[in-house]
Amino acid sequence: MAFSQLFEKYDRLVLFDTETTGLQFSRDEIIEFAAVVVEKQGDAAVVVREYDELITLSPGNTVPPKIQELTGITDEDIRQRGIPKEQVCRDIAQMFQGNTLLLAYNAHFDLSFLYYLLLRSGDASVLKGKDKLDLLTVYKDRHSYPHKLCNAIDIYGLAGKVQNSHRAVDDVLATVAVMEEMEKEKDDLMRYVNLFGYNPKFG
Repeated sequence: MAFSQLFEKYDRLVLFDTETTGLQFSRDEIIEFAAVVVEKQGDAAVVVREYDELITLSPGNTVPPKIQELTGITDEDIRQRGIPKEQVCRDIAQMFQGNTLLLAYNAHFDLSFLYYLLLRSGDASVLKGKDKLDLLTVYKDRHSYPHKLCNAIDIYGLAGKVQNSHRAVDDVLATVAVMEEMEKEKDDLMRYVNLFGYNPKFG
């Protein structure tokens, strides 16, 4: 990894992904949050931290059967291994501090859920003023439809090397690999910072 252009401006890159109980960010909840923290060491970009946690649900809420089938995350998993929302919010605030660029594939979706999690159980101001890079916008600009993460994995020849499993930790590691290929393809990722391609499904 290099990402030299990005590290000319930022001290840290945080790539993240969420799994949720549904698509309505104001109503549904995050059940898994995963992130990797990338920093520059010498001439190389190095993953210095991997984070992956299941998150407890609000009282009375459960993981819908369709989401359990898609992700493999069950209510029992959440009960046994889920950590409190407040703890996740503190961990996120720590990862996002300083001169950090936030990155995700379809970032609008994940950031919307993240905002509501932080608003209700932490401090939403940790997102304020942070530059963001949506790798879906990059892919849409460079490649024809379809534009899912699995399509990017196929186009960049990463099938068999990474997993698009609908688990946050696998998807965020796949996103790191996709981003590396994007940089090799054309070293202009800075051009896409804070640029979000319109997605009719989410507005």
